[in-house]
Amino acid sequence: MLSGGEQALTATALIFALFLTNPAPICVLDEVDAPLDDANVERFCDLLDSMVRSTTTRYLIVTHNAVTMSRMHRLFGVTMAEKGVSRLVSVDLGEAALLAAE
Repeated sequence: MLSGGEQALTATALIFALFLTNPAPICVLDEVDAPLDDANVERFCDLLDSMVRSTTTRYLIVTHNAVTMSRMHRLFGVTMAEKGVSRLVSVDLGEAALLAAE
């Protein structure tokens, strides 16, 4: 009888354990942080950081969580500048921080 957040963290831990034993070039995680509270989102991001440092796997995280987005290296989004015309937007957060500091 696990809560939604506990189920999400357990599933994520199992996925990361598989990637540690049998790495793949890419891992796509879709809204895995949605059922998590802020403290567990931080734990998830810390775990993801350690996975990035210890494996060569690239992680693609689909999320709407502001805390998760703030901890990522690069953000991709889709915007509609004019009706019916979608545009892909990419932001490197490291470069953005350097520009903001200037």
